[in-house]
Amino acid sequence: MPILSLGPLALECGGALPDVRIAYESWGTPAPDRSNAVLVLHALTGDSHVVGPADPDHPTPGWWDGLIGPGRAVDTDRWWVVAPNVLGGCRGSTGPSSAAPDGRPWGSRWPRVSVRDQVAAELAFADALRVPAWAAVLGGSMGGMRAVEWAVSAPSRVERLLLLATTAAASAEQIAWASPQLHAIRADPGWAGGDYHPGPGPVAGLGIARRIAHVTYRSEVELATRFGRTRQDADRFAVESYLDHHAAKLVRRFDAGSYVTLTESMNGHDVGRGRGGVADALRRITARTMVAGVDSDRLYPLAQQRELAAHIAGAGDVRVIRSPYGHDGFLIEVEQVAAIVTDLLAAPTQPAVVPGPATAGRLDGAGDGSRRRGART
Repeated sequence: MPILSLGPLALECGGALPDVRIAYESWGTPAPDRSNAVLVLHALTGDSHVVGPADPDHPTPGWWDGLIGPGRAVDTDRWWVVAPNVLGGCRGSTGPSSAAPDGRPWGSRWPRVSVRDQVAAELAFADALRVPAWAAVLGGSMGGMRAVEWAVSAPSRVERLLLLATTAAASAEQIAWASPQLHAIRADPGWAGGDYHPGPGPVAGLGIARRIAHVTYRSEVELATRFGRTRQDADRFAVESYLDHHAAKLVRRFDAGSYVTLTESMNGHDVGRGRGGVADALRRITARTMVAGVDSDRLYPLAQQRELAAHIAGAGDVRVIRSPYGHDGFLIEVEQVAAIVTDLLAAPTQPAVVPGPATAGRLDGAGDGSRRRGART
């Protein structure tokens, strides 16, 4: 798994990271001028492993298999697809479990990072890859937060944009759902104030957080149809066993410190902050944009995608994915997503105005749980 060292990064909180590293995967062949580069941004517990089988660096298969590859919607015979692991993650990029300058894990010393900080790191990452402008930026859920921040912060570097099952700003309800998850992790004695590395950490707390989150990723209709009031055994219902299973899967592969820092980054997401509000911020976007959502999504409801589309020039109507699977539908309904992506990539764009490497500095405005293996929210 390639890892790029990008040097120091100043953060919105006033602190800094002395040497940011970004792990990534790529598919296809870059054009000499990198004009065929497509950026794919993952959701909360995803990573850079978008397609392919599990491997030593990635314990689960790719989370968007079927979308990317030769002859697929994102045809790697034409496009060079790049997927970085987010800043604050735990699959090779710098995060709470990474070594600080003193050689010990950052742990409790890890600073607060924002979505804008994450995109600032990805701008430096794009510069390191010599990508002057992305032919497309594709993001769902947390990845969609970063995608819209990309398009607002660096509009000349995004030619096409897909915002999928995401929002311009985290809502009170989304923050409320996150709150008991964060409390569960921090209340676990294994959290140890964040300094649990290299131990197992807050296994119970992270498992509870995943159970709470997973309910929001699916729909009431699916849970009722799939489980009803069926019992797994005398002591628990089948739906409880289902949640237990996905909690156990997550704690085996994901770092609790990364879960906390990324959840807090998502809570703080507001593309309009310091930019005159959401509507003014979204009007900065010049990319050819498509906005899509899932009709049964109760975590990121369609109203949030309609707000995005209403203020982005030329975005048109929201493309609705029909699915009983709730928020996870953006990972599960690959055929419907593929149709949207195909339309987006077929659309012509205006030539991008390519900025220099200085764009890598501060930004303007200072689901396990699918019926497919590998889909991760």
